[in-house]
Amino acid sequence: MPFNGEKQCVGEDQPSDSDSSRFSESMASLSDSECSRQSFTSDSSSKSSSPASTSPPRVVTFDEVMAAARNLSNMTLAHEIAVNENFQLKQDALPENSLASRVKHIVHQAFWDVLQSELNAEPPEYEHAIKLFEEIREILLSFLTPGGNRLRNQICEVLDTDLIRQQAEHSAVDIQGLANYVISIMGKLCAPVRDDDIRELKATNDIVEVLRQIFHVLDLMKMDMVNFTIRSLRPHLQRQLVDYERTKFQEILEETPSALDQTTGWIKESVNELLSLSETALTPGAENSSKPSLSPTLVLNNSYLKLLQWDYQKKELPETLMTDGARLQELTEKLNQLKIIACLSLITNNMVGALTEGLPELANRLKRISAVLLEGMNKETFNLKEVLNSIGVQTCVEVNKALVERGLSILNAEVQANLIGQFSSIEEEDNPIWSLIDKRIQLYMKSLLCLPSPQKCMPPVPGGLAIIQQELEVLGSQYANIVNLNKQVYGPFYANILRKLLFGEEAMGKADASSAN
Repeated sequence: MPFNGEKQCVGEDQPSDSDSSRFSESMASLSDSECSRQSFTSDSSSKSSSPASTSPPRVVTFDEVMAAARNLSNMTLAHEIAVNENFQLKQDALPENSLASRVKHIVHQAFWDVLQSELNAEPPEYEHAIKLFEEIREILLSFLTPGGNRLRNQICEVLDTDLIRQQAEHSAVDIQGLANYVISIMGKLCAPVRDDDIRELKATNDIVEVLRQIFHVLDLMKMDMVNFTIRSLRPHLQRQLVDYERTKFQEILEETPSALDQTTGWIKESVNELLSLSETALTPGAENSSKPSLSPTLVLNNSYLKLLQWDYQKKELPETLMTDGARLQELTEKLNQLKIIACLSLITNNMVGALTEGLPELANRLKRISAVLLEGMNKETFNLKEVLNSIGVQTCVEVNKALVERGLSILNAEVQANLIGQFSSIEEEDNPIWSLIDKRIQLYMKSLLCLPSPQKCMPPVPGGLAIIQQELEVLGSQYANIVNLNKQVYGPFYANILRKLLFGEEAMGKADASSAN
């Protein structure tokens, strides 16, 4: 399954070939050499996604906004379950020593203290305890499958609250016996991970504490059941994900016509960037009166590459990538760390590579040191210059140590100062080493996007990136999987936007002419 932490080949665990073919069909008319521009006058499957419209804006009602929000929530949840193998629900934990946490503890403790006093009274008062067993019965029944009639009948018979009340009236109720029965049923129904909790329950003698812990373990069992259901649904969601997400997003688009504004701006920015590069590349005196022709696939891939340099804290993501925002942000942060490690390695090799040649373990040790010190580098409080200086000092120490072990002289003060200074300068704008490594990583990621879907092998890593090859291939595989799935889901919407941006005037003119005839 894509998007986990393991290295994968591009194209693995993607939706079926039929899903890929749907995207290919959506984009086929946008290729450079296989189609005529007349194809862009045809209606698309998602008319609401047009980036430009002459009709006045429609007033969106509150109910429509809420319906769109529900669709987005459902789509996001389904996407997360399908693509994230580690997705699971967890119990909300209030911050320790917070007001809410203290109030909750006081209220709960008061309830159990009252129950303790009622059971210790003469004669004992069982009404609250009976209500607890009634609630326990309903929870146990909710764990049963539709075919578990025998156990269902047994639970209802033993935890019959009417019968328990009659026994309580005659002082014949066995609260401890009922608790033991509940624990035995929980042991049959719980996941193996809860076996230790069940053993602790059996070893507890205080009845109030037993009831308290029964509810705690039942809460854990509820969460286990929910996560088991999620795991069971995942294969079905994975098979239906493309159609489901596309349908849900179309519903959102119908309720909220502006739901593609950010996406249109994202693609338009890439179009303008590529047009600017094309115009700059024109030779002097060449015919440049006509607008440069851009490949829609090139535009879309360039748009995806821009996500690797996105400012996720300040800039809003395109609507079609909201469901993968957290994954893309994490991937970008890891990639930035790898860029710095590659820069440090390149500087070290250039300055002392001749002295440390034949010591692969030294390079790996320096890489590990850099990775540890660069942890959290995307936080606002992180002082990158200071950390780079520290890495430089530590690098000098490790290199000197390796040289001494080989019977060589250590680096002189000037070389060490130069090495540390070059490390610290990486953070400076337009640093040549950083620019070089960044271009090579961009080239590698671009080559991933250009691979055909059936291909299952990684492209060669550009020079200077060998030190981070393994990590780069893992991130590249995750990135390609995110992009390929996104293309399959939102291909028709992208095709509409690209038609308007690249061939809008001509396409609309031909459409008007054909309608007039």
